[in-house]
Amino acid sequence: MQAKLQEQFSATDAEVIWGSLPEPIQAAPIARAAEIEDPISAAIEMAIASFLDTEALGFVDCKPGRGQ
Repeated sequence: MQAKLQEQFSATDAEVIWGSLPEPIQAAPIARAAEIEDPISAAIEMAIASFLDTEALGFVDCKPGRGQ
């Protein structure tokens, strides 16, 4: 069985990842999501994408290793 690849997090995926973070770290995505008026899943996606590619805004334009 092959996994289905997605270009964005589902709300469920984001909740699992977010719930696994230490409480002090959970505050940052909440604050960023409120700042950009987007769901927490978008803030988590942007954090991961920008870690892998400093020029990426999300998974769609993420090219790991670029901009480092």
